[in-house]
Amino acid sequence: MYAITNGEIVAEDEILTGMDLIVEDDTIADIVPSGSLRLGHGQEIDARGKFVMPGFIDIHADYIERMAAPRPTSLMDFSLSLREAERELATHGITTMFHSLALFDHLVFDSNPIRDPENTKRFIDIIEASHASRHLIRHRFHARFEIDNLRRVEEISGYIRDGRVHLISFMDHTPGQGQYRDLEMYRGTIKGYRDLSDDEIDRAIASLQGRAKLEESTIRGIAVLAIANGIAVASHDDDTAEKLAYVRDLGATISEFPVTLEAAREARRLGMSTVIGAPNVLLGGSHSGNLSAKEAVLDGSADILCSDYYPAAILHAVFRLAEDAGLGLPAATRLATLNPAAAVKMGDEFGSLVPGKKADILLVERAEDGFPAVTTVVVDGGIIMTTNYRKA
Repeated sequence: MYAITNGEIVAEDEILTGMDLIVEDDTIADIVPSGSLRLGHGQEIDARGKFVMPGFIDIHADYIERMAAPRPTSLMDFSLSLREAERELATHGITTMFHSLALFDHLVFDSNPIRDPENTKRFIDIIEASHASRHLIRHRFHARFEIDNLRRVEEISGYIRDGRVHLISFMDHTPGQGQYRDLEMYRGTIKGYRDLSDDEIDRAIASLQGRAKLEESTIRGIAVLAIANGIAVASHDDDTAEKLAYVRDLGATISEFPVTLEAAREARRLGMSTVIGAPNVLLGGSHSGNLSAKEAVLDGSADILCSDYYPAAILHAVFRLAEDAGLGLPAATRLATLNPAAAVKMGDEFGSLVPGKKADILLVERAEDGFPAVTTVVVDGGIIMTTNYRKA
């Protein structure tokens, strides 16, 4: 047992001062008035001048793909990649990571080798093995399934039946709708990745738009299987009320990156949680020209912050939304903790500093310029990382 003392505890709805947070084994045991529980020497962590926050739960991030394949022809050892990634993720306050591995069948522009079926399987095996081995943070598998992936239906179904999937999202990256409804923006994005002529891009667009997609019954079968196995179902890049009605009927309870404010509002009306990207907050808008995350927050149409592709963004987005958007730190923190935990059915154990929940805890301090930094990370009650800034 030990106590975290003198900090500002970011509870679900308020900031608590003059209170000690008591940790026993892997659990938050209590929150009591400072000094009311006398512990022996060495059983206190002084959090003076720091915020005491829940660990972040990141339900959508493809960062591991770049850690494992930093170049199209450079494939690193997967176990090494996961271990080095988690050391970095911990420094950003992420204590549970849903690695969002994409299951594509046909790639025109993206040559990421992690998306090859054999490599995806290897990574899923490593994530599964991490549950029973010594690791810094929790690793989960978010299966991102493209709906033109006709050949990998049995593969994803097998992963679900084997209990290896912890979240599934259905995606459609066909240009001309969804994330890429603006074809000129799509062309610009592709030119940022590949040196292609306009004619080559036009031919590729025509090819993608002509691809067959899964039948509705097949998509529904995968969704039903996921739900029966206690897995939350998400939809990706929702852009119309019709699409939202369709995915909600499938059983989807999460709308990832709704493309417009109207779509975000409709998702909320249907009872779905909405996911926005933390990088969008830092950039001041979507890199694809879609919905501004800050606008969605101010409208009350955003529930969950994810790192998407930049793990450092969550911490900074939380503080920017707390201050610049006037959300307040408890509400901004819920976007990265309690709300995602609830959306993926982990809310009873994780996501807030409540007695009885797992002790996943961050100590966060502010530098002179306001820069927030995670200085201590606790997972399952154990300190996994500390950072001390040197004096100027």
